[in-house]
Amino acid sequence: MLNTLESLFKLARKRKKSPEEGSYTNKLLSDKSLSKDKILEEMNELIEAVDNNSNKIHEAADVFYHLIIYLEANDINIEDVMAELEKRKK
Repeated sequence: MLNTLESLFKLARKRKKSPEEGSYTNKLLSDKSLSKDKILEEMNELIEAVDNNSNKIHEAADVFYHLIIYLEANDINIEDVMAELEKRKK
């Protein structure tokens, strides 16, 4: 499970350093406005899917992907986010 998330973070970092032409990931990484719009759109779609009890897994996966790309596009390091979560443990 965590390997999949780690792979997505590695992909985002790799594409940011070495863009590939035609890559949707690179399109999101280079257009912060699009990345923001997509994360908001995907969150709304997940909420709607939960409310309707349909397509929840697909929409949740979209949220994870777009959030990872949004974080990377905005230079928010996942290791820093994890450290912050660790500090919040009670």
